[in-house]
Amino acid sequence: MNLPNPFKLLWLQFRSEWRLYARDRGAMFWTFLFPLLMLFGFGVIFRSGGPPALTLVRIAPAQETARDRAFLQALENSRLKVVTLSAADAEQRWAKGETTAQLESAGDGYRLRLNSYLIAQGQVVALAASQAFMVAQARLKGLPEPERIPVVVESPGHVHSENYAAFLVPGLIGLNLLSMGLFAVGMVTVAYREKGKFRRLAVTPLPKWVFLLAQILQRVTVVILQTALLLLAARFGFGIVNQGSYAVFAGLVIFGTATFLAMGFALSSFASTVETYGAISNLAFFPLMLLSGVYFRIDNAPQWMQKVVFVLPLAPYLRALRAVFNDGATLAGHGTGMAIIGVWAMLSFVLAVKRFRWV
Repeated sequence: MNLPNPFKLLWLQFRSEWRLYARDRGAMFWTFLFPLLMLFGFGVIFRSGGPPALTLVRIAPAQETARDRAFLQALENSRLKVVTLSAADAEQRWAKGETTAQLESAGDGYRLRLNSYLIAQGQVVALAASQAFMVAQARLKGLPEPERIPVVVESPGHVHSENYAAFLVPGLIGLNLLSMGLFAVGMVTVAYREKGKFRRLAVTPLPKWVFLLAQILQRVTVVILQTALLLLAARFGFGIVNQGSYAVFAGLVIFGTATFLAMGFALSSFASTVETYGAISNLAFFPLMLLSGVYFRIDNAPQWMQKVVFVLPLAPYLRALRAVFNDGATLAGHGTGMAIIGVWAMLSFVLAVKRFRWV
C-alpha cells in the first residue's frame, strides 16, 4: 500500500492538531484571551507614564505657625500628595497599614514615621520631604532656595518614558512561551503517553517524525498568533511599538520558543501520569513566573537571589527581549544571558532525546 506524500500527511496531522486544540475552550482562553486581559487590566491601572504618586500623611498641628505653612507649601510643590488628618484619624489609618509615611510635630521640629512594610516607598517620601523642608527654611529666612536636581523618568535605552504596559508586553510574551513549553507541550506529551496514543501510533504507518513535527509546528503557529495579538493590542491600545529590530525581536521569539519547548519535552520525561506532571510543571513554572521579572522588577531583592534568578532561563530572556523591544538595543551586552539560555536549551534537548519514550 502506497502512503500519501509525507508532506501531505504532515499537513493533515497539523490540521488535526489545530482542530483538537481549538475544541479546548479553556486552552483557547488561557492562550489568547488571558494575556490580553492582563495587558489591558494592568496597563489601564498603571497607564500613567510618570511614577506613581507618593502620599505623605500630615498630622494637623494644634496651631498652624508660619513655619508649618511654609513647610506645607513646599510639600505641595513637590511630587508628594499631602493628606492632612487629625491625630486620631492618622493613627487609625496607620493601624490599618494604609500609610507609607507620616509627618508629625515633635517638640520644636518634625518627625517622619515610615511604615516598615513599605520602606522602599517611605524612603523616597522621606527624601522628598527633607528637600521640601530645606526649601521652606530658605524661604522663611529670605535665602535663595536650594536648587533641585531635575528628575526625568525614561527607559534605560532613552527611547521613551517609563510605561508599565511597555514593560509588561515583553513579560507576557516570555510567559506565553514558558506556558506553551511546560503545559501545551509537556502536559500533552504525558497525556498522550498515558492514554496509549503513542503506543497506537507506533503500529501505524504514520511516520513518527510527521507526528512530532506537526505538534511542534502547531505550537509554533500558536506562539506566532499569541505574539501578534499582543503586539497589535499594545500598538492600538497603548501606542506601544517595538523600538528595535524586528528581525532581532523575531529571532529572540524563535530562540525562546525552542528553549521552552525543549524544557517541556524534557520535563515530560519525568512523569508517567498527568497528575504527576502537573506537580512537576508547577514546581518549575511558578518560581520562574514570580522571580524572573514578568510583572515587576526584583531590583530590591537580595543580591544572592538576583544572581540565582539570572541563571534561570526566563530572567535573562526577558532582559534581552525588553532591551530590544523597549529600548531599541541590540544583543550586544547580553552575551552571558544568551549563553545561559543556550545552555538550558541544549541540556533540555539532550535530556528530552535521551529520556523520551513512546510508552
